[in-house]
Amino acid sequence: MIDIYNLHAEICKTLASPVRLKIINTLRDKKLSASDLIKKININKVSLSQHMAILVQKGVVISERSGKKVFYQLRDTEIIKACDIMRNVLINYLEQNKNILKKIK
Repeated sequence: MIDIYNLHAEICKTLASPVRLKIINTLRDKKLSASDLIKKININKVSLSQHMAILVQKGVVISERSGKKVFYQLRDTEIIKACDIMRNVLINYLEQNKNILKKIK
């Protein structure tokens, strides 16, 4: 039997990279070529290739070859909602800690 918690953890591990989060956010609502991603997120070709291989292998991103170019897009845009929720949780956490720090001072 497949353990949903293990699958969930695998997706979370896939997202546990600032570079991959930046890639996902850049692909938020569009399909982009590898060269477009390189320019937009300021990453070298080798590093992008490594991160894209992980994102494709884990099913977060799909790739499509067109001539010499490879295009990427999110498999499911729900991943954006998940990332946005986690970002809001982080912002709330930082704001709460800022308020606690003010009270201490």
